[in-house]
Amino acid sequence: MPSAVSARLPVFPWDRLEPHKATASAHPDGIVDLSVGTPVDPVPDLVQRALADAANSPGYPTVWGTPALRDAIVDWCARRTGAVGLDHRGVLPVIGSKELVASLPSQLGLGPGDRVAYPEPAYPTYEVGALIARAEPVPYTGSPTELDPEGLRLLWLNSPSNPTGRVLDVAELRAVVAWAREHGVLVVSDECYLELGWEAEPVSVLHPEVCGDDHRGLVAVHSLSKRSNLAGYRAAFLAGDREVLGELLGVRKHAGMMLPAPVQAAMAVALGDDEHVAEQRARYAARRAALRAALTVRGFTVEHSEASLYLWATRNEPCWDTVAELSELGILVAPGAFYGAAGERFVRVAFTATDERVASAVARLS
Repeated sequence: MPSAVSARLPVFPWDRLEPHKATASAHPDGIVDLSVGTPVDPVPDLVQRALADAANSPGYPTVWGTPALRDAIVDWCARRTGAVGLDHRGVLPVIGSKELVASLPSQLGLGPGDRVAYPEPAYPTYEVGALIARAEPVPYTGSPTELDPEGLRLLWLNSPSNPTGRVLDVAELRAVVAWAREHGVLVVSDECYLELGWEAEPVSVLHPEVCGDDHRGLVAVHSLSKRSNLAGYRAAFLAGDREVLGELLGVRKHAGMMLPAPVQAAMAVALGDDEHVAEQRARYAARRAALRAALTVRGFTVEHSEASLYLWATRNEPCWDTVAELSELGILVAPGAFYGAAGERFVRVAFTATDERVASAVARLS
């Protein structure tokens, strides 16, 4: 018998893709899986060494992270987001960003009568987090400043966006921050693709042009999964409002939600090194350019996609028709319907496959 929690959650979307995955897998040259943005390139050597060097860690790690890790997060935020005035009280490591997105409303004490807003099309876990907490999920397609603030406790931003790759500019972010502060709404900005801008320069909600030197009511979510190929390490962190992060730290201490000590050591090293990020960006840029050109030749229009690891593509037909046709070519993509009604005529094409698999997809599309 299903539990009360599972009964109120949607079907896990990728389960619905399995028949098309089977079709694509039957292709004589094998499947090219562009449906999920999982890294396929090696973990940087210096990160692997840091993990191995910290392997003899018999004691319990701290939920707040080591001082070295907190230093690395603060330094990275200053360097990459432009945040000023951030210190150890304004950062918190977490066990992967998906865990955080799914559990944040509950950890903040939200429940029935509270509303959680998120952009549409959107990463499905924003809705799931609200449902787990028994709060009301509120998707929005325009500016969140047009929302009714009554009962709104948490407002998700996602820039660069998953799935569309859209980037919010400084003016848009500044307007949202001002509106949210006026109405007492916590803004949590999912910025996991911040270092993967292609045709736009993504801006953090913590940038001084957005919020000045005041992080009140603002939390940014960052991940090392994409920029450092650390999806298997579950390495992510929060930065921003000290009071909010202090509350979360207390909850997470009680729950024992701590990153393994070797992962903390590896994170600190990864955040301190920009060279491996530049190398990975170059790989993704080449794959992105090849797939975009091939999709265009095939009759697709690519919208937004100025950042992130995806191409948001359409032929103005139902997304499942597109998925089915591409699966016959051995190419698996994600239907836009996974991300809400606004995506029903789009597919999301990840460019995280190997160079060889991307080349194969390009040949098939051409």
